[in-house]
Amino acid sequence: MSELSSRLAIRACLIVLLLSAVVGCETQTAKFLKEIKTEALSGDSDAQFTLGNMYFGGSYVSKSAVEAVEWYRKAAEQGHLRAQKRLSFIYHEGKGVPQDDFEAVKWYRKAAEQGDADSQNMLGFMYNRGEGVPKNVIEAVKWYRKAAEQGDAKAQSNLGMMYNNGEGVPKNTVEAVNLFRKAAEQGLPVAQGNLGMMYKYGEGVSKDYVEGYAWCVISAANGFESAKDNLPSFERYMTAKQISDGQERASQLFEQINANKENNATVTP
Repeated sequence: MSELSSRLAIRACLIVLLLSAVVGCETQTAKFLKEIKTEALSGDSDAQFTLGNMYFGGSYVSKSAVEAVEWYRKAAEQGHLRAQKRLSFIYHEGKGVPQDDFEAVKWYRKAAEQGDADSQNMLGFMYNRGEGVPKNVIEAVKWYRKAAEQGDAKAQSNLGMMYNNGEGVPKNTVEAVNLFRKAAEQGLPVAQGNLGMMYKYGEGVSKDYVEGYAWCVISAANGFESAKDNLPSFERYMTAKQISDGQERASQLFEQINANKENNATVTP
């Protein structure tokens, strides 16, 4: 056999092996889809949720938001928490379906009543904004508090703002600072910026331009534009040394926040 013939024979063998692998993968995929659909049709909520994910993302099936919502709904109606959360997100954002705040609230509520902190915060947000429900700041505070007590940073920040503004609760800037600090120490930029401004104006805490500046520096570095815009209002009344001290303090706080995140990641199951 010539060298050319040998190369052609080897190439032919490789093509056969490749086609066999492709056919094998297609067979395995078809088998997986059949199993998932069978389990979903039998009422298994995990399989229904998985099938919803597949249709929503177009994985192994043609992408279809309508099919995704149908399967998410089947799972959610059985109390599947992740399906309830996915439905609330889809309807709130209008991802592949008409945007519908009423449906979003419905599923936020179901997930919130199961104790999901993110959904509790979002339900509070909907009440605070009057989206999908009549505006009710007392209900907003109720749900923000439930989530905040579980350590949800966004809810802590939102509840802090309610205390700062006296909405749904008596105005209490000390409690606002306490809540902003908890969220800020978890790395939430908006809370870091708000805490910085509380220090600047001495609301709920002793006025401290260096500490306030430090928190705004961190907030700005984390992408909160309002904090970036506020930095000159600090620097206008600070000495060069105070600015330097504030930047050094920001570095210390940044390290502490990162250490907290690493510790939390270590203990999270």
